[in-house]
Amino acid sequence: MKHTRIALASAAALMMTLSACGGDSGGGSGGAYPSEDMDWTIAFGPGGGNDIMARTMVDILQRNDLYPENIRVENRDGGSGATGWGYLLNQAGEGYGISTTSGSFITTPLQADTGWEPTDFTPVGLLAADNALMIAAGDAEFQTYDEWVDYATGKGSVVVGGIGTVNVDYIIQQMVADAEGYEIEYVPYNDEGQMQTSLLSGAIDTMISNPGSIMGQIEAGQVTPLLFTGPERLEALPDVPTGEENGVSDLPSMPRGLILPPDAPQEAQDWWVETMQEVVETEEWQAYLDENFLLEDERWGEDFTTYLDETQTAFEEQLTELGAL
Repeated sequence: MKHTRIALASAAALMMTLSACGGDSGGGSGGAYPSEDMDWTIAFGPGGGNDIMARTMVDILQRNDLYPENIRVENRDGGSGATGWGYLLNQAGEGYGISTTSGSFITTPLQADTGWEPTDFTPVGLLAADNALMIAAGDAEFQTYDEWVDYATGKGSVVVGGIGTVNVDYIIQQMVADAEGYEIEYVPYNDEGQMQTSLLSGAIDTMISNPGSIMGQIEAGQVTPLLFTGPERLEALPDVPTGEENGVSDLPSMPRGLILPPDAPQEAQDWWVETMQEVVETEEWQAYLDENFLLEDERWGEDFTTYLDETQTAFEEQLTELGAL
């Protein structure tokens, strides 16, 4: 009887070991994916469009109990996003790091030795396109786009700001300047708050911002919108003209997407694609799109990689034409 109990105990232990080994997937220990805390990187400082989107996603995941463990969110800004995405790059092969994308994710590798390209990362999906506003201080001497053009062409050269060095914000500022015939000195920022402070202090003349991150200040009269880059005027800002209306065509939008580290386990990519497809169907996500004036644009998995590759080629051509590359 004693030998029988020992044999049964040994068999049970062996079955538990095999079960644990068979269930350990997704680049970590502790069972089927996901079974660990998630390390969520925001590659820019607080307050901007990337930060708002990331924290909205995390809130939806947690409110709806979609991620079974904790999600640690940290802003790792610097180098036009290179610091944050470089941090994610160092988690290659793992399934417990993640980050949101922006225009800098595509443009930064074009002008800096980042050690990575957008297509190196494991794609989850493109979720939305974020158009932008050109913004002036509320007490600036120019309060409409036409007044801005008169001011800028009269001075010949103006100081303007945006998030990132050679980024969508820079492209917009330079394309408008070229179309209207004035020169710019472009000042890059890593965070929206610093840029707004510079605008309100008069250190820069205009800045680029996304409607979702600046609308409160517009409503408060602290800043004034001059131009919108989207295809049609915003219902919330019916008096603000578009670039198209002023002969500035093909202004780029900000791609809002989600990526995992390079070579992330297949089960991790599959889980995040399926889960984010649930997230974008929630009322909370639809409210976020509406409140932040984003256009729905969904491309999952390898379709997102194809989009990144094609968009980077287009941005490289634009930046070369503008003399930035």
